[in-house]
Amino acid sequence: MADIHVALLGFGTVGKGVYETIKVHQARLKAILGKNVKVAGILVRNVEKHQLQDEDVLLTSNFEDIINLPKLDVVIEAIVGREPGFSYLKKSIERGCHIITANKEMFAYHGNELLDHASRYKVAVGFEATVAGGIPAIQTLRTLLNVNKVEKIEGIVNGTSNYILSKMREDGLAFQKALQTAQEKGYAEADPTNDVEGYDAFYKAMVLSQIAFGEQPEWQRVTRKGISGVSHSQIRLFSEWGLRVKHVISLEKGARGISCSVKPVLVGPSHPLYSVEGVQNAISIDADIVGNIILQGPGAGKFPTASAIVEDLIQLNAGQGCYFEREETIRFKKDPQLNWVILSKQTNLFIPESLEVIGRLEDKALFVKGKEKDIDKLLEVYPGLKIYELYGQINNGFLQKTQLSSVSLERKVAVPKGI
Repeated sequence: MADIHVALLGFGTVGKGVYETIKVHQARLKAILGKNVKVAGILVRNVEKHQLQDEDVLLTSNFEDIINLPKLDVVIEAIVGREPGFSYLKKSIERGCHIITANKEMFAYHGNELLDHASRYKVAVGFEATVAGGIPAIQTLRTLLNVNKVEKIEGIVNGTSNYILSKMREDGLAFQKALQTAQEKGYAEADPTNDVEGYDAFYKAMVLSQIAFGEQPEWQRVTRKGISGVSHSQIRLFSEWGLRVKHVISLEKGARGISCSVKPVLVGPSHPLYSVEGVQNAISIDADIVGNIILQGPGAGKFPTASAIVEDLIQLNAGQGCYFEREETIRFKKDPQLNWVILSKQTNLFIPESLEVIGRLEDKALFVKGKEKDIDKLLEVYPGLKIYELYGQINNGFLQKTQLSSVSLERKVAVPKGI
């Protein structure tokens, strides 16, 4: 009975988690696979900084030592950044190895190329860990929703941002203080830009789009906003209305292609993402047969991410790691009407006829319904406006039609240039 020989590229938090998981759960893996799983080599930057009790494992800073191992079946990559991970995985494929990656940035850029390359060499690719850590979002879309046509995906996929927003609301902290707390707990990096400005969530959205719809949106057309502009005073005001700020990815395929946004939104109590707090992640999938599915759990960390990688290892060896194109999804109407909250005390703010005013709450905000393109035009005229998309239904009665008298008068103001 031959062993399954595995190499780890990167030995940080994720790499160590995979190594420990394989060692601790060896009996369970053997029962499932019928073979032992052996870590044959580990690639690190600095060999002197690492110590292993297992003398049979090659510890090296030279990738050529890894790729030239006499026995090598699977290469697991957990390196930050597009390179050198991409080049290493291409060479691993050419060696005839299955590959598994947790690198969402690299895979967002180069996933299709790796998948095509793997197909030519008849090996498999696992990438569950690129999105939402231990939550099986990729496997659900790839293997469990084949007959279903995915209509929409929404998700909280960055635990750092979600933790910061939760602390700001629960403890009344300003953004910088909440970020500092996240860094002290190890949830945020010393340079948190990738998380708090939405890049991490953006890459994950691209991976999900590829799986759900067979393609990615044009990157330059994706709205990407982080949470650094969300103030404590805004969160406190929204809390009074029963709303919560969440950093959400949204994917939907329509007549003009895939629409995608990565931004802070307001979530009402009826929305499935409303109760997702702290470092938790959640993916909401709407499909035509099953309806709505919610997957929630730890989105990052040593063992949740290792769990996703090891589960990929099982799938690859069961012959279920091959990528496939999804059928064309159903088409949606163009430019749907969305709900928006406009934070403004201006009494002479002009609201174009294309936006339906639902109500005004005192002198603090307007609630409107309309298309995103009309909101964009409004922002061109009033670039300082704070506008949030509103998810979920509002049932607490504070939006009343009787509040519209002053709003109706505003439409008589001369139209500002640009609207």
